[in-house]
Amino acid sequence: MSVRFANVKGRASIVIGDRVADVERASKGKFTSDPMDAVRRWPSLLDWATGLLPGDTEAPLIDGDLGAPVPRPLKVFGIGMNYRAHATEAGMPIPTAPVVFTKFPNCISGPFVDVELSSGHVDWEVELVVAIGKGGRGISEENALDHVAGFTVGQDISDRKAQFADTPPQFSMGKSYDTYGPTGPLLVTLDAFKDPNDLELECWIGDEQVQGARTSDLIFSVSSLIAFLSRRCTLTPGDLIFTGTPAGVGSTRNPRRYLKADEVIISTIENIGTLRNRCVASTL
Repeated sequence: MSVRFANVKGRASIVIGDRVADVERASKGKFTSDPMDAVRRWPSLLDWATGLLPGDTEAPLIDGDLGAPVPRPLKVFGIGMNYRAHATEAGMPIPTAPVVFTKFPNCISGPFVDVELSSGHVDWEVELVVAIGKGGRGISEENALDHVAGFTVGQDISDRKAQFADTPPQFSMGKSYDTYGPTGPLLVTLDAFKDPNDLELECWIGDEQVQGARTSDLIFSVSSLIAFLSRRCTLTPGDLIFTGTPAGVGSTRNPRRYLKADEVIISTIENIGTLRNRCVASTL
């Protein structure tokens, strides 16, 4: 049975239907309330959570109560130019190896948190995000999915002015402002998907659809990314991988189109859920 994990008001929770079970209370203290503790103990949590019944829930699922499923990751990887159609629209060659950058963990925010626009050149990037549930080094591509806790939806919000302020560009700084990594609404185990390598993802700005693709267009699959990264650094439970964005970002349009205050970014991946993030002017 698939498991749908949530951060409800800062507490680890399991979603069953439209209701939630508090992990600490339902397990009678076997697990703590900390979502990060649950992710660090992911195999044990799954063994316990698969035995839960609807009667073990205690409250309805309320969108406004949800935070980032993995709120304090140790490492957050970003992958650039990982959709064929996105490389084409950007006029770039297909990469021969993953293009990796870092999103600093401070940027991770919840599925319904406001995005604070740092300039007039802030772009959207809907992405499938992978959470590591079993760490390791030198993980083989064949065994890589065994190390995945689940999938969630992410937005790799990007300040293009900061990103391309000089040569070479500074990807990490332009993508790591506070609120620039909305994730959620749930972390969903891979057995919930008919084919975890072929998921539909979309991004809308209000009523305008700006992105629509399937993860089967990824140049480097989730398995190959995990193998690539783990050959270079040890992966730990709770690490996040933003796997790349499809075509349709604002910076490749003619004319270019960037986010404005009061616009709402709506990001969806099938069988995971939807992020809704309102844009607001920065207070800095």
